[in-house]
Amino acid sequence: MKKYQCVCGYVYDPAVGDPDNGIAPGTAFEDLPEDWSCPACGLDKSNFEPLD
Repeated sequence: MKKYQCVCGYVYDPAVGDPDNGIAPGTAFEDLPEDWSCPACGLDKSNFEPLD
């Protein structure tokens, strides 16, 4: 699964998830809820780009 980076620099790693916000490890970026936002800066999913 691909990692995605927010414009603020936060990297969402699907292997880790976002447990502080109820996102279990193994959750692909595409499967995150539409209302999920960056835990570092609060921006929405549209501000993330896939990492190569």
